[in-house]
Amino acid sequence: MNHLLPTQTTQDERMREARVAILPIGSFEQHGPHLPLITDAAIASIISREIAHRYPVRHLPPITISCSHEHKAWPGTVSISARTLFALVIDVQTSLRASGINKLVLINAHGGNYVLSNIVQEATVTERCMALFPTNADWNAARANAMLETSGHEDMHAGELEVSILLAANPELVQDGYDTVDHVANDRKDLLTVGMEAYTKTGVIGRPSLATAEKGRAVLDHLGEAFRSCLRSIDENV
Repeated sequence: MNHLLPTQTTQDERMREARVAILPIGSFEQHGPHLPLITDAAIASIISREIAHRYPVRHLPPITISCSHEHKAWPGTVSISARTLFALVIDVQTSLRASGINKLVLINAHGGNYVLSNIVQEATVTERCMALFPTNADWNAARANAMLETSGHEDMHAGELEVSILLAANPELVQDGYDTVDHVANDRKDLLTVGMEAYTKTGVIGRPSLATAEKGRAVLDHLGEAFRSCLRSIDENV
């Protein structure tokens, strides 16, 4: 099985001499009957693994619990406050700086972590020390490149995109039956107030039946290349 956690040693890091660290951020929330609670953390780790294979970055272990309050109706979901997530990211940044790394990229795979944009916004007032990846533009381009049939709005949760990535990278995490639980709920303007349970009984909003490993591999290849621009935005010398 491909490791979801980084396995480098301190000697590996000494030899790498990284100038930039990447911090995967996921969640611990329901992903329907066919994907595990760790899905977002796994996808953030998979993207980070892809990046670490291509670029000289320090690959950190993931933050696995974040802001999943809209999923509260399903057993297993656990959340922390946006304040706690904010503090955790800043603490990681402070620790990295003490060890000589001043640049941090947040690799986010959970759409509900809205606070991460504010963290980056505040952190970069005086210097380019932090970035967020993938952006919505990165995800949209990756979907187009991989010829996914759904949009990011239609395929919001536990659908074509997420299942495809896991089929490509860690297929043991995908349960049988993912091709039978499609559910579309495009009108969900009050989601933050009423929660996911107002729009889906299974927890799925998307079309997992369309997922393939080939699509997932194409998404990861595109994101791996797209990270180059993000890296240059934060450190022109990398």
